[in-house]
This record gives sequence, structure tokens and C-alpha cells, in this order.
Amino acid sequence: MISVGKFLKTLQDRTPLGLLQLKHDRTRLLTAIAGITFADVLIFMQLGFSDALYRTNTKYPRTLNADIVLLSTQAQNFGSLYTFPQRRLYQALDVPGVAEADPLYIGSVQWLNPQTREKTSMLLIGQNPEQPAFDLPAVNAQLETLKRPDTVLFDQASRGQYADIIAQFEAGEDISTEIGLRTVNIGGLFEVGASFADDGALITNDQNFLRYVPRREAGAVSVGLLHLDPDYEVETVIAQLEEHLPADVQVFSKAGYVDFELAYIQARSPIGFVFGLGTVMGFIVGVVIVYQVLSTDVNSHLAEYATFKAMGYRNSYLLWIIFEEALILSVLGFLPGIMIATGLYRLASAATALPLVMSGARGLLVLMLTMVMCAGSGAIATRRLQAADPADIF
Repeated sequence: MISVGKFLKTLQDRTPLGLLQLKHDRTRLLTAIAGITFADVLIFMQLGFSDALYRTNTKYPRTLNADIVLLSTQAQNFGSLYTFPQRRLYQALDVPGVAEADPLYIGSVQWLNPQTREKTSMLLIGQNPEQPAFDLPAVNAQLETLKRPDTVLFDQASRGQYADIIAQFEAGEDISTEIGLRTVNIGGLFEVGASFADDGALITNDQNFLRYVPRREAGAVSVGLLHLDPDYEVETVIAQLEEHLPADVQVFSKAGYVDFELAYIQARSPIGFVFGLGTVMGFIVGVVIVYQVLSTDVNSHLAEYATFKAMGYRNSYLLWIIFEEALILSVLGFLPGIMIATGLYRLASAATALPLVMSGARGLLVLMLTMVMCAGSGAIATRRLQAADPADIF
């Protein structure tokens, strides 16, 4: 039987040289892991908030119940759509293939939180109660409720303190509050979630919307929802609509409208730019930290590397040791990073009502970025090693 001492020696002999060098100075190793973890957490948080931005700003466009969407040419995103004349919907009905055309009214209102009695900003959506405007089963099951005057459906995933009034509503109690100078009754609940612009959403019928937003005229529509006959192709009808309708409206397929929203966030939204810059800064911070650690390690062992060269080892072998250290550091820093980020996602999601969820794709992306970050730092740190001459060192 092999002795314990021989087993440990064999295990040590098989341990990668890069890991042995990292373990030689544990303080430096822990500092490197902490630095990479910090950089990874920073990247995770930026990507998480960025993804939440994209998801919250497109959650209603993605669920629109329409084949074709009409918007004002001045529309920027779902929260800033501007309006166009309702007669454009009647004109759209003249195009072959268009079976129905429904208006959708969208605005932002201040409502009185029925639990805290504090005013907060809510997205208000007014729809035709005879036709589902969204693919939201909880809303579509309550279309009869939407027909009531001064009644809204309340998004129970809204940001803020609503637990008590939700419990009261579910217990059968009547809940009422105020929008402007009007009393409004909560007739039902649905769940979508808050956005960066608004704390939540209220859905009502188009007539109620005009009561809550008195400056809005009935003929000023935010979105036009067109439904086609089954025998017509969407792209063909879009081309005909673009020819038939005046230049004050733009025509999208449902998927095209979602792409329009995403393009605005990516190209013109300052929030998207900020989160993208934060991701880049996190990556740079990681590169600098790992470079400092590996550069110090190379300088500390320069004599040993020179000895290897004198013994006939090639530069490629010595460079591999540094890259080995870089890859080991990337894994050791990534593991606590993803665990901390997952915990922070849960805390931030509970505090902001934003959909911050750790996904496998994002974890893999950050792992790859961490490896690139560490490998790039290792490449920079090996410049002096490549130029090292045993004759100069000894």
C-alpha cells in the first residue's frame, strides 16, 4: 500500500505549477480573488439592471394583442408615445385584410396609494373593454369588470406598500382611492411589474381613461391595434398601409414594434448607456487588479523563471504558467461573485419590484468575460518575462 506521505507527494507533484505559485502567497491570492469577485459582482449588477430595463420597457409591447401596431411618427418608446388622430384607424380599415382597428390610450397619472395615502406615479392604460388589448389572461378574464365606470384593474406587482390592501381586496372588501379629483375603485388585480419610469400600472376602459386624463381628447390615440383576416400576410398589409396612410403614423408588425422599443433603449436611452458603461468599467477594474497581482508574481519569481530558461525551458512553457494562474484566478473569483450577485439580485428585486433574475446565460457570459479579463491581464504581465535573460538576472 502507498503511504500517506507518498500519496500527498504524488498529489503535490500533479498540482499545476500555477496553483502552487498562487498558494505560495496566500494574502496575495485572497486579494486577487476579492478583486475579481468585486469586478464580477459589478458586471453582474450592471447586466442585471440593464436586462431589467429591457424587460420592463418591453413587457407591454410584447403582450400586445395585435397583428399590426400603429404609432405616431414622434413616438419614442412606450412611455413617450405621443398621439395621432383616431381617424387613421378608420382609414386603416379601408385597406384589404384589416378586420378590426382598436385604439389604445396610454398616459401617466398620479394616484393616491390606498394603503399609505401617498401620491405615486402609475402608468394608466385605457383599452376597448370589448376586445382584449393584451395577451394577459388575468386582465382578459375581467373585461366585464373593465366596463364599470371609475373602475380600474391594479397591478399587484407594483412598487410600493400594497400588501395590506391586496389582502383586503382578496378578502372581498371594497377598495377605493383617488386619481386627481376623481374617486376610483379597484375592481380586480393582475400582475406584470414596475418599470424604471412608473411604479406600476392601472388598466381601465377608454372612457374612464379620458375621465382621469381630462386634457386628452378621444380622438388622440396612443397606439392603434390592427387585427387581420387570416388569409392576409402581415408584411403585405403593412406595405399597403404605409402607402395608404398619411406620414404622421408609422406601421409595425408586433415583433417590429418590440424591436423599435429595444432600439430606442440601446441607442437613445441614457439609462442603457450608463449600465453599458458600468459593465465596461467593471471589466477594466478586473483587468487592472489581476494585472497587478500577476505582474507582482512575475517580478517575485523572476529569478526562478530565469533558472527555468537557463535549464532549457522555452518561453511558451513559462507563459503557460502565467496563463494557468490567470485561469485559476478567474474561476476562484467567479464562484463567490455569482453567489453574491444572486443574493443582491433578490434584495434589489424585493426593494424595487424589478425583474432581477440570475440566468444561466448571463452566468456563462460573465464567466467567459472573467476568463478573457484574466487572460488579457496575464498577457500584459508576461511582457517582462519574455524579455528576461538569465545572464542579466544572475
